[in-house]
Amino acid sequence: MSKTKVERIASVEDRIKQLENQRRQLIQKHKADERKARTRRLIQRGAILEGFIPDPADYTEEQIQAFLKEILDTDYARKVLRRMKPSQKDETSSAKPPVTQQDSDTPSPAKRANAQ
Repeated sequence: MSKTKVERIASVEDRIKQLENQRRQLIQKHKADERKARTRRLIQRGAILEGFIPDPADYTEEQIQAFLKEILDTDYARKVLRRMKPSQKDETSSAKPPVTQQDSDTPSPAKRANAQ
């Protein structure tokens, strides 16, 4: 026995509702996974930063932010970050080694002090 047209329409509408619910669930899972990945990245990078700062608990968030802004807001830092950033075409490539002070066009602080 074949279904009537009305029964087939109802069956298709039920399937549409199921697929819409499945789509919503997949979107929610994707968003949750992205949030988890971002949280993990923030924790890992914060831990890396604290590993380089002596007595990190002695500094406020504002002091750390000011420190990073001053350090990273230089031509040298931008050049290093540009070299490390993977190209848009090849996201899987490993990061290039950072620019060393000898590679840089920017003189070291000691050389700048001697030049003055």
